[in-house]
Amino acid sequence: MNNMIRIMPGADTAVSALNAERMKLEIISQNIANANVTRTEEGGPYQRKEVVFESFLHESLNKEGSQSDAPMMVKVGGIETDETPGVTIHDPSHPDADDDGNVQLPNMNIHKEMVDMIQASRAYEANLSSIKFARSMAVQTLNIGRS
Repeated sequence: MNNMIRIMPGADTAVSALNAERMKLEIISQNIANANVTRTEEGGPYQRKEVVFESFLHESLNKEGSQSDAPMMVKVGGIETDETPGVTIHDPSHPDADDDGNVQLPNMNIHKEMVDMIQASRAYEANLSSIKFARSMAVQTLNIGRS
């Protein structure tokens, strides 16, 4: 793998971004799947989750110990719960209605989730394209070396 890293230096960065965007897509999917859940195990409606990204220097690839040469990577720093309250509607016939007939809905805007999903998908595609392009360049470089 180390020889591949030298030929394709940006591949590890793109792979770390692919993993982070995949996690973001999974969390967005969970949010959409739970958009109408008014009762969870924790009690109350489902609370929207958000992925927090962190960047870091991947020093294991840097032999001289110089941080300027270490590649920047991205990782999931955590998954946070959005604590903003959801919309309250009046529906006395709902099984989760309180004594006044009000039901607390999840704090989710399905349109925002869809926009976030499109953005994460495009970022995933962009990182995948950069890996494919780097691979193509590495193959061309090897072919030049063989000539």
